[in-house]
Amino acid sequence: MHILLMGPPGAGKGTQAAKLVEQFHIPHISTGDMFRAAVKNQTELGKRAKVCMDQGKLVPDDVTIGIVRERLAEADCKKGFILDGFPRTVEQAEALENIVAELGLKLTCALNINVPAQELIERAVGRRICKKCGATYHVKFKAPGKAGVCDICGGELYQRADDSEATMKNRLAVYDGQTKPLIEYYKKAGLYKEINGSQPMDKVYSDVVTVLHG
Repeated sequence: MHILLMGPPGAGKGTQAAKLVEQFHIPHISTGDMFRAAVKNQTELGKRAKVCMDQGKLVPDDVTIGIVRERLAEADCKKGFILDGFPRTVEQAEALENIVAELGLKLTCALNINVPAQELIERAVGRRICKKCGATYHVKFKAPGKAGVCDICGGELYQRADDSEATMKNRLAVYDGQTKPLIEYYKKAGLYKEINGSQPMDKVYSDVVTVLHG
């Protein structure tokens, strides 16, 4: 299974990817992980990416595409992968099509976990994280026994700066602008599948598996 995983920030892609990795024993590859690995391994592309990242600049397409090509050519991707965070543009999608063809592989589907913006904002704004052990809570959906205190270790709970409503709205606007053309691209290619991400986590996963086996 060669799966392209799409979905807005906070849609639960990481949770679903972890379940897929466990069931199908294929790697979950995110753009961030690829960049970190390329930088750590000091590949030529990794060195170029590091310069951009250190300067706070976006990594150029040719570097990003090259790093994706390097990663997908590794042995553990032969029997499948879950690609998350790439492509972000139609140009990158076209490049991915070429990479997959060069490697003799074929994308199974572009799977979009769709959640309404207002719900994503509510998820983010209510999220609280323990400063000590990193456990995650939510003031509405998974509240701790005592407000502001971690049930596990007694540590103080805090709200991340990027979980504010304004930041979340901005992230979703950027995502929408990038993703709409990609949705059309994968619909035309006959690869687009959409999952209702507002359902309980296990129901979302059973829908994902149903689509993959379909």
